[in-house]
Amino acid sequence: MIDRKWSRRHFIGFMTAGTGLLMGRLAAGASTAALPASPVMPDEAYPHARTFMQWPASRTVHPDPDFLDFLQQAVARIANTIVAFEPVVMLMHHDQVRAARRKLSQAVRVWDIPTDDLWCRDAGPVFLLGHDNRLAATTFNFNGWGNRQVHDADGLVAQRVAARLGIDLLNSGLVGEGGGIETDGQGTLMAHESSWINTNRNSLSPDEIERRLLAALGGTKMIWAPGLADHDITDFHIDAVARFAAPGHVLMQLPERSDRQDPFTRAAWRTHDILARSVDAQGMPLKITRIPDPARSRVRTPDFVASYANYYVCNGAVIMAGFGDTDADAEARRAIGSFHPGREIIPINVDAIGMVGGGIHCATQQQPRSLMD
Repeated sequence: MIDRKWSRRHFIGFMTAGTGLLMGRLAAGASTAALPASPVMPDEAYPHARTFMQWPASRTVHPDPDFLDFLQQAVARIANTIVAFEPVVMLMHHDQVRAARRKLSQAVRVWDIPTDDLWCRDAGPVFLLGHDNRLAATTFNFNGWGNRQVHDADGLVAQRVAARLGIDLLNSGLVGEGGGIETDGQGTLMAHESSWINTNRNSLSPDEIERRLLAALGGTKMIWAPGLADHDITDFHIDAVARFAAPGHVLMQLPERSDRQDPFTRAAWRTHDILARSVDAQGMPLKITRIPDPARSRVRTPDFVASYANYYVCNGAVIMAGFGDTDADAEARRAIGSFHPGREIIPINVDAIGMVGGGIHCATQQQPRSLMD
């Protein structure tokens, strides 16, 4: 989840739990193990068993009931679209189920796992497959993006989902979020340093953070760009601007030129320039396809996040945001579709999520198909 200005979200109740405490908060029944080298996070286009999502419910995080209803409708719209292509599990406290069912398709399953907010990409488990196609998961010990938001429930989502599935939960030894890392599924990872090499999450050396990230996701090559610290709640997650659309190929959303007055634009173009000079785990130069920002979106407040790059690939479809700019929406749809022939490209209105700093990818977490399915 990305939020370009802290004023765009309510940072209520800065938490004081240290990294060690967060790493120790494992739900009963979740198996933990030392992280082996073998499990790998597949790329998002790999077949899924299901999609996990989280129901936003906290009135501490979202105190305006009318806006919370608007936000829940957007989350339900994502779930109801995806469930036509693959199973969807929505996580929420059992007290929320009756009201949520008025918005959710009956095809969407509900698990009684309490949540604070909607960001399953960040708080949920990151799923892995071993060489024997057995499912495991890793946790990045979510701490509310550096203790910037309450996360009593969200900090336990990864452990509780792993326990419900009966799978190993591997501790990465890091604090961070799934939205802060991208993988091509073939050994190459990319991330912004600002989301990982940051004392609000990790006090380890950069080399050790890289080593643990590669081990956690089965990577062999790490590509870093500086990113941008302390300007938004996520410290500039990479999945808002750059995605592995295919092995060796990155899709980036960028304005036509770097705006020296906008630190996010400058940081995004610096990411572009680094990726343009990089090679992947196979030693091949990365190709970059650029798509523009929408110029005429429905929401025109300066802090609205209008990210086409924050799309989600599911079985048979790609779910992307449409912002009401006919030309830009169509160009983004064509570019994304070119990487996913045979999948239906479905734009939907998720403006409420953009208003709180994120997108469709931020709200979803895929479980790859495995021996258990």
